[in-house]
Amino acid sequence: MSKRRPEPVQVVKQRRDAALAALVHGVPYIKYLGIEFERRGDELTAVLPFDEKLIGNPLLPAIHGGVTAAFLETASIIELSWQMLWPEIEAGTLDPDKLAAGELPRLPKTIDFTVDYLRSGLPRDAYARARVNRSGRRYASVHVEAWQDNRARLFAQATGHFLMPPRGDGG
Repeated sequence: MSKRRPEPVQVVKQRRDAALAALVHGVPYIKYLGIEFERRGDELTAVLPFDEKLIGNPLLPAIHGGVTAAFLETASIIELSWQMLWPEIEAGTLDPDKLAAGELPRLPKTIDFTVDYLRSGLPRDAYARARVNRSGRRYASVHVEAWQDNRARLFAQATGHFLMPPRGDGG
C-alpha cells in the first residue's frame, strides 16, 4: 500500500485559519469587543485592539475591569476549544465550511474564573495567551496572562475551570 501524500501547506493553513475564524466569529460578544486571534502553528495569541468604548475610568484612563476579565475568559475558552478541535482540523475531518455556516461545536462552559488585576490596563492594544493546565473529558483548568507593551510586565492574569462539552455524536 502506498503512503498517502501530504496535503499542500496552503490547504492545511487555509483549513486552520478558516476553523479559527469560524470559532471566533461565531460568538457575537467577541466581535463586539473586537478580540482577534493570531495563530502560529497551534499557538494562539488573543489581541484586544484598543477602542475608546473599552475605557472604564476616563480619568486614568484605564480599560474597564469587566472588559479585561472578558478578554481573559475569551482567550481561555478559545484556547480550550482550539485544542479540542486541533486533531480534527489536522486530520481534515472538520469541515470549515460547516463552521463558517454557523455549525459550531459546543464551547466549554465556565465553572469559575478568578482574575488578578496587577495594574491598570492602559489605553492601547492588549495581548493574552492561555495555557491549558489540565483537560479531561469533563473538566479543564486554564491559566491565562495578559500584557500590553512588554510580555514580562503583565497587567492581569487569571485561572479558570471549565466544564467540557460532550464529544462525539451528541456534540
